[in-house]
Order: sequence, then structure tokens, then C-alpha cells
Amino acid sequence: MTNEQRVEELINELGFDLGSIDKDRIVSLIEEDIADHQDGSSEYIRLLCGYLYCLGDESDAELLKRAKYGISFDVGCMIDEEWIDSLSNRNVDYPIRSREELIRDFVEYYRGYKADVIDTAE
Repeated sequence: MTNEQRVEELINELGFDLGSIDKDRIVSLIEEDIADHQDGSSEYIRLLCGYLYCLGDESDAELLKRAKYGISFDVGCMIDEEWIDSLSNRNVDYPIRSREELIRDFVEYYRGYKADVIDTAE
């Protein structure tokens, strides 16, 4: 299963009723992916990190940093630094959009997500 298909499957399973998503499960999935990242697209780890951002608090910023900086350059580019800044509430020299704006953008990005179908029969 490709990372894009994993994204679509997880979105179909969990949706975006953030109050009903088990944060501990998301943390476990992120930790599993960090330990054994599937090459290819970084969409799956980005989705997981986005869910954690939406559900998380300051204590989750370190796990987002591990995912962003501990897997690969490509993964690092996919995970929004803004999520980490917002959770860790650092004194930054630039404005951080509100948590509500960031959550809205995350949900809108993945709403209706469909994995690209790739013919692997060749």
C-alpha cells in the first residue's frame, strides 16, 4: 500500500471530528513511522503530524520535531514548522497564525483526499 493510499484509508477511518480521534493512537502511529518510515511520499507522516497538531498541546511539539528532523529532508519539508511553533508557543519574531486557522487549513487540505492510482503491473 502506498503512503497516499494509507492517507486516504486513515482519513476515511478517522475523518475530521477531532474530538473523537484517539490522540494516543496518533502518537503511536507517528512513533512507528519514525522507527520504520516507508519510502515514497511523505503525505502519511504529514497527515499523522497534522492530526497530532490538531489534538495536541505543548508536550507534543518534541514528537513533531522528531518527525520533521529525524526521518529525511523530504519529510522535514512536508511537516509545517508553524505547527511546532504554535504548539511550543515560542517567542518568535514573526506572527504565528491562530490555532484555529492552522487547523482549518489542515482539514481543508485533506478533505476529499484521493490517492493517485498508479499502475504497478508494468
